[in-house]
Amino acid sequence: MTADKEIKKTPPHPEEEKNKDVKEKKGKAKDTPKEEELSEEDKQIQEELNMLIERLMENDAALWMPSLEIMRTLICAATTSMTSVPKPLKFLRPHYTTLKTIVEKITDPNAKALCADIISVLAMTNTEGTDCLQYRLLGSKDGLVEWGHEYVRHLAGEIAQEWDEIPFEGDEGKAKRAQLSALVEQIIPFQMTHNAEAEACDLLMEIEQLDMLEQHVDEAAHNRVCLYLSSCVPYVPDPENVNLLKTALSIFRKFQQWPQALRLALQINDHSLIEETFLACKDGTMRKQLAFMLGRQQIFLELNEELEDYDDLIEIMSNTHLNNHFLSLARELDIMEPKTPEDIYKSHLDNNSRSAFGGGQVDSARQNLASSFVNGLVNAAFGQDKLLMEDGNKWLYKNKEHGMLSATASLGLLLLWDVDGGLTQIDKYLYSSEEYIKAGALLACGIVNTGVRNECDPALALLSDYVLHSSNVMRIGAILGLGLAYAGSNRDDVLSLLLPVLSHPKSSMEVVGIAALACGLVAVASCNGDVTSALLQTLMEKSEVELKDTFSRFLPLGLGLTYLGKQEAVEAVVLALEVLAEPFKSMASTMVEVCAFAGTGNVLRVQRLLHICSEHHEPQEKEDRKENKETAAAKKDESAAANGAAGTATTASGTAAAAPASASVQADLSSQQAVAVIGLALIGMGEDIGAEMAFRTLGHLLRYGEPCIRRAVPLALGLISVSNPRLNVLDTLSKFSHDSDSEVALNSILALGLVGAGTNNARLAAMLRQLAQYHAKDSNALFMVRLAQGLTHLGKGTLTLQPYHSERQLMNPVAVAGLLSTIVACLDVKNIILSKSHYLLYTLAASLQPRMLITFDEELRPLPVSVRVGQAVDVVGQAGKPKTITGFQTHTTPVLLAHGERAELATEDYVSLTPIMEGFVILRKKKVE
Repeated sequence: MTADKEIKKTPPHPEEEKNKDVKEKKGKAKDTPKEEELSEEDKQIQEELNMLIERLMENDAALWMPSLEIMRTLICAATTSMTSVPKPLKFLRPHYTTLKTIVEKITDPNAKALCADIISVLAMTNTEGTDCLQYRLLGSKDGLVEWGHEYVRHLAGEIAQEWDEIPFEGDEGKAKRAQLSALVEQIIPFQMTHNAEAEACDLLMEIEQLDMLEQHVDEAAHNRVCLYLSSCVPYVPDPENVNLLKTALSIFRKFQQWPQALRLALQINDHSLIEETFLACKDGTMRKQLAFMLGRQQIFLELNEELEDYDDLIEIMSNTHLNNHFLSLARELDIMEPKTPEDIYKSHLDNNSRSAFGGGQVDSARQNLASSFVNGLVNAAFGQDKLLMEDGNKWLYKNKEHGMLSATASLGLLLLWDVDGGLTQIDKYLYSSEEYIKAGALLACGIVNTGVRNECDPALALLSDYVLHSSNVMRIGAILGLGLAYAGSNRDDVLSLLLPVLSHPKSSMEVVGIAALACGLVAVASCNGDVTSALLQTLMEKSEVELKDTFSRFLPLGLGLTYLGKQEAVEAVVLALEVLAEPFKSMASTMVEVCAFAGTGNVLRVQRLLHICSEHHEPQEKEDRKENKETAAAKKDESAAANGAAGTATTASGTAAAAPASASVQADLSSQQAVAVIGLALIGMGEDIGAEMAFRTLGHLLRYGEPCIRRAVPLALGLISVSNPRLNVLDTLSKFSHDSDSEVALNSILALGLVGAGTNNARLAAMLRQLAQYHAKDSNALFMVRLAQGLTHLGKGTLTLQPYHSERQLMNPVAVAGLLSTIVACLDVKNIILSKSHYLLYTLAASLQPRMLITFDEELRPLPVSVRVGQAVDVVGQAGKPKTITGFQTHTTPVLLAHGERAELATEDYVSLTPIMEGFVILRKKKVE
């Protein structure tokens, strides 16, 4: 029994012991936190600080200064490392309010200043208010940096915060700004020497004193500073973005980094600044490198003939060497052998019973036209093919009317950039008895000259006679040819030929539209007043019926191209467009605005465009439509009876004018929404985040938007990812290339071609072959598939349509204009591209550029060297010398660069004159020390 009793008593014991332990631990935790945490050394510091506070609280002025000096020494010794809150600050924090009262009573100015400094440092532990800054201003003005890095950073943050609250007007505001500027003068050199360049830039951006940066940047840090400044540009509004670029430019010029400086001047797009930077460089070889950069951006400077190497510089800027170097690349890659359209279609792989290009089928004009385009695109710039060169006339006569025009014009693509040799081969077609062949030859003359300047001006001499020709077809060939040949030149003599076409009484709406587009191409991004006033005048004079013509869209496009990327400069033009009638006004003003903000990533404009796209317009009631049809039919019968055949034309326009207001508004808003969709891509394509956001937005619009929006979205996707076949974009477009809405499907197919342009992407090529089988019976869709196949194999995979270059820093306005012209034409794909105006696809010639890297020695002789080519890595703000590429392969120049790839030298013997190795790069032999 006793044993049982003992067993019964034992269970409570462990519980009691456990509770007892917990209570004891809690008691210890309450009583002795300091005993556990504080070492002997820390205790000593705490006691010393408490004693110093007591001394300061006494009224003996003799004790104040020595006590403060000791306190300063203790704090400074502890703030060198900031992995945790320094012990002196931790122990002084409870005395924060005490020190505030002490500083009030101190009378000695030196002691007062030192005490205020200590409170300022202690204020770092107080998260609210700007005490840190206020007590710093009350304290000494010097010795700011001795308190350590974290204190300087905290102070910089409070200066930025305070700066915004200072009133602009009045003496008090000026005095306060002067005080803060004096502090900033101490902070910036400290940050520059302690690898905190980004923080220095941020502070100066906040207080809008970037000009202070230049005097404090040294040679070691200037590259990092400028890289940071230029990478901030997409995230700040106008005009701050230009200030950032100008600051970086002046820093580069200070250290004689001419290629980087010129690149920034090109980014600002200020012609006088570009010329000044170019002429400031005195190194002859370096100037040639700068001339190559100007040629790539299609900017031509009028130089003094007395300049050293004048002839070489003019030749390089004129791009006259482009054709020879491109052909030497082709020989190096062994791709000179011309390809036939069949090599691209690979019809033999298809099921022939379904293939529209099967062996035993009779030629159709539409198929032959497709083959003409494909042949031109695939063999572009190679100067030889198997269709036109060998047996030109026979092939041309396999096309009908406008098909002949486009087939002949494809010669221009084949002979691209070869002005002297090309024009000789095209010349014979100018004497053809067939008007369409002559018109095509005129357009071919323009295409050959695209992007190349020739002092003899052969394009101007050949085409000027036909601009006001009696035949509209001939005029179209000459006008578009001039627009392409002189794209981006802003030449008055060319514009003086084109502008009279706009007001010519015999000009059809198609001719006026093409002339407006040609003027926009020539004056792209120049804000040319003559072009602006002529186009506005033409728009005002056109009747409402004429503005309903599908070619009227090229008038606002021409206006928009003149202001491409010029942002706020377009406001006056938008106001002038307000006087137009509503069916056209909204579309025109949206078109002009999106062009003005192309590539800027402007968030406010994107929001405005999304608002336009989000509006839902109810379609007209069926009864209304029925009524309109009945009234239209009645009117037609009456007028036909009264006026005979001549009357029918007048009534057609009368019915259009008599259509109810709701219908016209609806038609207008649909065209405005389509332009807004293209605008989303155009504004967002400048930088990766904007492009990614635009891609997501376009995905939503494609699923839930109005029919007019859905038709424009594939084109916007093509624009945002041009020559960059990303999988998510390809999959989206592939899905919608089978859409039930034929225009969505047609535009998706063409967009696939734009996305894969010049990449030879195998996945896309297989996708397009499947599409050719799927659409075998639909001649329109098949035509688009063939075009997309031609674009994918553009220049046998050596060319690109990408308007951004120099590691995506620079946008080429001419290339954007070429892309945009084609895309706007595709907004009404059935009436323009699939009707008789397929020649507008040749506006893409303005965007064509080789995606090659060729290296030269200082005498401009080709110099094969080893280079590493890999995916570019963003190194903004990284310390040390981080790797700039990843997953690289080593090649010998010349090499091809894909989208997002970067090249760097793999040899120690040479140094590149430009840090961005793209296009034409001059190498200099390293000096042996």
